[in-house]
Amino acid sequence: MIHFTKYAEQKFEILNKHKIFYTREQIEDVVNCPAEIKKTKEYISAVKDDIKVIYVQLAKVKKIITFFPIKYDL
Repeated sequence: MIHFTKYAEQKFEILNKHKIFYTREQIEDVVNCPAEIKKTKEYISAVKDDIKVIYVQLAKVKKIITFFPIKYDL
């Protein structure tokens, strides 16, 4: 199960103001099928399709903290 924090819900509007548009499904896809994943003590970061999602795993719930676009420099 995936839960979006209040801030994560607001992040859609924040990014929309900057003409960056994501759907809940895109964010959930990054968490469920990441291309890359990194863990710290508290947080997990998942990356896919130039989107980075920061979340915590609480039992069976993945709690989305924030997400943002990333760009790789090659």
